[in-house]
Amino acid sequence: MENNKGNNRGFGIGQMIARILVSAVVLAVVAFLTPGFTIDSIWTLLIAAVVIGGIDYLIERIAGFDASPFGRGITGFIVSVAIIYLIRYIIPGYNVGIVSAIIAALIIGVINAIMPGKSVL
Repeated sequence: MENNKGNNRGFGIGQMIARILVSAVVLAVVAFLTPGFTIDSIWTLLIAAVVIGGIDYLIERIAGFDASPFGRGITGFIVSVAIIYLIRYIIPGYNVGIVSAIIAALIIGVINAIMPGKSVL
């Protein structure tokens, strides 16, 4: 029997914190670049990054595809827009309109295409 511990690609706490911070930075850049998309405070930004990451993880586990804007074609794009838009009802201080959510998903898709590795949002 082989020992597969070396091949186990677990998700450690350091990786999780780094991913949340990168997601928060990307979300801040997107909110800055997108008209009609505002985040009131740094805490709202961090909570939004955690919630979006959690929803993305659940969608990936349940549906079997990444919810990044270009992760699954038009389906991934629509799911990404829905996540960005619907978070406004969960997190106070996170304000985005539907058109702004569409623009934000496009910007996030471009950032995901440029950055190496797993998608950031």
